[in-house]
Amino acid sequence: MSSVSAAPHRSRSRRRGRRWAWDLLGIALFVVMVFPVFWMISTAFKPDDEINGLTPTWISTAPTLDHFRDAINRPYFWDTVQNTLIIVLVSVAASIALAFVAAVALAKYRFTGRKVFIVLMIGILMLPPAGLIIPIYVVLARYGLTNTLTGVILTYLTFTLPFAVWTLRGFILGIPKELEEAAMVDGSSRLGAFVRILLPLVAPGLVATSVFAFITAWNEYIFASVILTDQANHTTTVWLSYFLGTSRNVDWGALMAASTLTAIPVIVFFLLVQRRIAFGLTSGAVRG
Repeated sequence: MSSVSAAPHRSRSRRRGRRWAWDLLGIALFVVMVFPVFWMISTAFKPDDEINGLTPTWISTAPTLDHFRDAINRPYFWDTVQNTLIIVLVSVAASIALAFVAAVALAKYRFTGRKVFIVLMIGILMLPPAGLIIPIYVVLARYGLTNTLTGVILTYLTFTLPFAVWTLRGFILGIPKELEEAAMVDGSSRLGAFVRILLPLVAPGLVATSVFAFITAWNEYIFASVILTDQANHTTTVWLSYFLGTSRNVDWGALMAASTLTAIPVIVFFLLVQRRIAFGLTSGAVRG
């Protein structure tokens, strides 16, 4: 009798032990991912003597904003912020709009060459971005688009658009077409069913894809550094590279402060849309 009653207890203990093991693993991974961000922000507020001291400090005892003032007052800071915002916003808007139309066509209609188009799109995603620098630069130079924001926007579309199309196609395929058919039976037109049913239900996919496109375009460095030669046209990631320079003495405080400032727009954008990611599917179903 005692052995029978002990078996469920051992089973619960094993499950509890596995749960604790997974929790500890998750916490360890979280610490590994968050520590560089914590160290960047912490260093941005430290005075120079604490940054360059032999004994590292986790949190400054005398935090300062001097590094942020230094970063903001450096040449071309606001120019690069403006350039980056223009490039990113136009790239995200264009990629989402074009990708949504293409994803609807790939998911809802059967046409000649559809499978070939999907295979080619996946192939583009598998290409290493560094291998595309030379051909893209040659094409842009032929049409006079080097050292222009338009050239960078077109370049960013080459790797954000295929991923956006592929992702949105998956979201659209997951929506039962019976919902649209039911709306049309109730008297709604195809356009009305598209606006009232399909668009709200695919909203989480649009938001998630826009977050990926925003982060990818905001953090991109290689293409922007090659295409843009004038410092007034640089993006924030290229501008950050000038903190290193050719000297061994790096202003780590200003560099960390500038990196913190460039990360703020991504965080703000995610906070603005994260509720849509969580509740967009439910709200769309209720409206339909």
